[in-house]
Amino acid sequence: ISLSTRGASEAVVSTQSTGEHNRKKVTCIHKANIMKLSDGLFKACCKEVSEDYPMITYEEQIVDNTCQQLVINPQQFDVMVMPNLYGNLVSNLAAGLVGGAGVVPSKSYGENIAVFEPGARHTWMEMKGMYVANPAAMVLSSAFMLKHLQLNEAGDLLIKAVNNVLNKRSCMTIDLGGQASTLDMTKAILMELDALA
Repeated sequence: ISLSTRGASEAVVSTQSTGEHNRKKVTCIHKANIMKLSDGLFKACCKEVSEDYPMITYEEQIVDNTCQQLVINPQQFDVMVMPNLYGNLVSNLAAGLVGGAGVVPSKSYGENIAVFEPGARHTWMEMKGMYVANPAAMVLSSAFMLKHLQLNEAGDLLIKAVNNVLNKRSCMTIDLGGQASTLDMTKAILMELDALA
């Protein structure tokens, strides 16, 4: 049984549809062709809320097609809203397309809460305690949190430091083809941060 409520569906969509994030397009991801009640309600709420934001392009896609489209034409997406289950699947797929769980941050907004964490879930649990995890996603998530708290300069510096380390490719963890440990890459990010400050 998949449970969706009108209130929760509207909250998800309106949080991501507002112009405050400078987004141009929202895509509602659903499986309403099969999950007629739960996803049908979610899709209807998406459509209703989208009408309050005429400046933002609104589209709908069935989740199966979304997975294929992410592989063959990911540039078509800006903001994607979907029920939680699809979000877990789609975020892991997207992470794999851009380098893995270690490089993908995420930000999730609720009515009175914001959560910043790595974008892919339940990854690399078999490496726990080996100190080989890529810290970039966690650091980038922290940068998003700083920007959310209106500490934009600090957030931007942190993002630039991570990007510099990734672009130099001299201190990569094993998920990116290197031999660096979590601590090695964290130190490299901190050195870049010092150089930028």
